Amino acid sequence: QVQLVESGGGLVQPGGSLRLSCAASGNIFSINAMGWYRQAAGKERELVATITSGGTTNYGDSVKGRFTISRDNAKNTVYLQMSSLKPEDTAAYYCNGVSVKTSRFARPRDYWGQGTQVTVSS
Repeated sequence: QVQLVESGGGLVQPGGSLRLSCAASGNIFSINAMGWYRQAAGKERELVATITSGGTTNYGDSVKGRFTISRDNAKNTVYLQMSSLKPEDTAAYYCNGVSVKTSRFARPRDYWGQGTQVTVSS
């Protein structure tokens, strides 16, 4: 069984910064890509950022230049450094593990964390 657990969410003022972490645990052989998605109240879930095991990153247009994704492959952990936060960044942030394998020959599957709330407000 594989679990993704997010941490680091909270309340922050506009213009502030926050760092999210997501640790994958369990019987993990490999993880292809990891990423962050967010869902604001009444809206669809949207891409925030993704990073492959090789370090290739991809960002949603609304966060480019403000958010930075990074990853520690040895710890199966992904981070999201958020800066210059805006009220419209308020959402539940979800961690995603893509093509996770529990052994060399296991079928890969995706996993999601439970989410962590980020609220940007004065």
